Amino acid sequence: MSISLSNKERTLLEDQKTHEQLCIEKYTNYSSQAKDPQLKQLFQNNANQEKEHLNSINSLLSGQVPSVNSGSQQNTAQSQASNSAASAGAQAQSGMVSENDSELCKDMLMTEKYVSGAYDTTIFEFRDTNARNLLNHIQKEEQQHGESIYNYMASKGMYNVQ
Repeated sequence: MSISLSNKERTLLEDQKTHEQLCIEKYTNYSSQAKDPQLKQLFQNNANQEKEHLNSINSLLSGQVPSVNSGSQQNTAQSQASNSAASAGAQAQSGMVSENDSELCKDMLMTEKYVSGAYDTTIFEFRDTNARNLLNHIQKEEQQHGESIYNYMASKGMYNVQ
């Protein structure tokens, strides 16, 4: 399905494209820096989803609305795998947490909060319902990334809810 973008929609998508590129870069770099293999895998899974998001944003910028369902089963499976890994970590929590891993998690959780908020604004500014649905789907996955990081941090004692 093709759409014509307003200047504002195009500008917002360009911002989201930049955010997705930054997320890919951070997750990829942080995956190689993380000490815990579980965290490495979580970051790599999220990086893979961010690449799909970038492809969707690029499609929108070219005037095409990709199907919301494309890749969503894979994304759900990746998200569930990340959450399962975090749950497994809670059961086998080690007493030693890398300070580096903690800092990487804090940075990525903050990044995901920002990116999700930016999608909220973008969604409200779009005229096309199918594009809004796609952007809403991406935002939901960004929130799932944040949840997987939060679950990992909570399982390792890095994030204490008071």
